[in-house]
Amino acid sequence: MGSLEAPPSAENGSAHPAGMGKSPSTDGGGGGATLHPADTTPDPDSSKRRRSSVLPLEVGTRVLCRWRDGKYHPVKVIERRKVHANGDYEYYVHYTEFNRRLDEWVKLEQLDLDSVEAVVDEKVEEKGATGLKMTRHQKRKIDETHVEGHEELDAASLREHEEFTKVKNIATIELGRYEIETWYFSPFPPEYNDCLKLYFCEFCLNFMKRKEQLQRHMRKCDLKHPPGDEIYRSGTLSMFEVDGKKNKVYGQNLCYLAKLFLDHKTLYYDVDLFLFYILCECDDRGCHMVGYFSKEKHSEESYNLACILTLPPYQRKGYGKFLIAFSYELSKKEGKVGTPERPLSDLGLLSYRGYWTRVLLDILKKHKGNISIKELSDMTAIKAEDILTTLQSLELIQYRKGQHVICADPKVLDRHLKAAGRGGLEVDVSKLIWTPYKEQS
Repeated sequence: MGSLEAPPSAENGSAHPAGMGKSPSTDGGGGGATLHPADTTPDPDSSKRRRSSVLPLEVGTRVLCRWRDGKYHPVKVIERRKVHANGDYEYYVHYTEFNRRLDEWVKLEQLDLDSVEAVVDEKVEEKGATGLKMTRHQKRKIDETHVEGHEELDAASLREHEEFTKVKNIATIELGRYEIETWYFSPFPPEYNDCLKLYFCEFCLNFMKRKEQLQRHMRKCDLKHPPGDEIYRSGTLSMFEVDGKKNKVYGQNLCYLAKLFLDHKTLYYDVDLFLFYILCECDDRGCHMVGYFSKEKHSEESYNLACILTLPPYQRKGYGKFLIAFSYELSKKEGKVGTPERPLSDLGLLSYRGYWTRVLLDILKKHKGNISIKELSDMTAIKAEDILTTLQSLELIQYRKGQHVICADPKVLDRHLKAAGRGGLEVDVSKLIWTPYKEQS
């Protein structure tokens, strides 16, 4: 159920030091052509008639909306609500060119009403293989689920997930010195339903409705780092291992927080079964969470990572790659091969394929003589199947006389290494002090 750092684009939302003004992103990020309303000046009377005939917009309406880059982009209306001050409506829209983490409430003046398209009739039902009725739109969404990371959902579960999570409930959070725009819905307890912003203690992850509550809490909170054991310290970077059974509230709060940035169908309330590895930047004020990954205490499928997240203010600094590398160093200490929990999102596969490529090519470049996939697996703790698919994607492996043969031409390796990019921050194994988890009797 892992998700990783997003690639550089406008889809990443934004984070701002708390108390400072926000500067809107100017990167379009969606890759599609930007549409603009017609340049011709409409007749005022016809525009008025048009306005009265289409308002209020129905859920499902497609229209152009002015985004933070000042340009108009196609959107679909997901939800609407009445503004009590003047009786007009606000609309929750999905930018069809972008990931749904950019969905937001917009005011009427941001919409180009001359571009309104009639609501598509999506009530033409089809019988799915499960016997459940599906609309054309829902059937199409199921076909696209590999992009959104919902591969294991059936039609009914997908509909329930989309309906339940279609509107972001929390718009921003304050965490340490950052105010961060959220990306997705997170199922906070009902008493937080009326909150657009939440204030988190960056050390214990308790969350509050008001800034004054956080300030009172911070005067009493004794923590200056995540609860649990510090298992790694190199320079200003620290990693803490938190047992979900021993620190249940912290684990649950971490899941609530992470869900704001992970578009996943599952939020584990039973955190007892998981270990959480919290990566921190440390200074004289304490250890500030950068990101984390979780893993099951016991995995029959050899999963060494369940969820992974780098918080938006710390993305594109190599921390996601560091977390992946760290999970494999733990597998080496355990004497096991590991693999991330499946299914992987497209972004997750891209990140892991990059890690596997760099590690394997680095070994092949230095190694003299023949080497087998089994030997590569023993050296790296990467599962043999992952090694095989990675080398096949690079066209570095051939099947001869009933066995796989690795073809490692130095020039080809250099080309692939250059394409794979930088490896990110190195894990200094000499600084890792850790013993594998054992259930206490």
